[in-house]
Amino acid sequence: MVRPNPRVKFTVKDYMSTPEGTQYELLDGEMILAASPNDRHQTVLLELVWEVRPFVRARRLGRMWIAPFDVIFSETDIAQPDILFVSNERSGIITAANIQGAPDLVVEITSPSTVQYDRGYKMVLYGRYGVREYWIVEPVAETVEVYVQGEDGLVLEASYLRGDILTSPLLPGMAIDLEQVFAAD
Repeated sequence: MVRPNPRVKFTVKDYMSTPEGTQYELLDGEMILAASPNDRHQTVLLELVWEVRPFVRARRLGRMWIAPFDVIFSETDIAQPDILFVSNERSGIITAANIQGAPDLVVEITSPSTVQYDRGYKMVLYGRYGVREYWIVEPVAETVEVYVQGEDGLVLEASYLRGDILTSPLLPGMAIDLEQVFAAD
């Protein structure tokens, strides 16, 4: 006897049929509706963008986006990282509608509704598809963890606290004062 699969896996086609402006992610075939970020999340996001973007632009290293902007990894995986960077070398994955493949840098700013994905499935996903560097930013704890591509996926490269200077293996020469990032109002 054939038993129906109780868990339906959605695909890119299903995802693309959702109403524009609805902030979903497609993770392992499951549609995840993201709640609107809070003030602290948005403040930290802006501070990080104000630090990273001028560095990237001045050196003409590639392009950056903030959420919501789709990154398509597979038929059943579409993420919307808070911040993403695609280097000139990987510019072939950029389309007008989305990114089709692994960005070089992905930044996720955690919130209570996303932390399990940011530290779980998304970390594995980003590692599997070749994201070169992944930052997990914890606004409440005021920390940033930097992960880099290792033999078996992403591995912790460094942990930073408020007051530390964050550096990036992917973006040598960039230095971000986390006191400024977390102190911003």
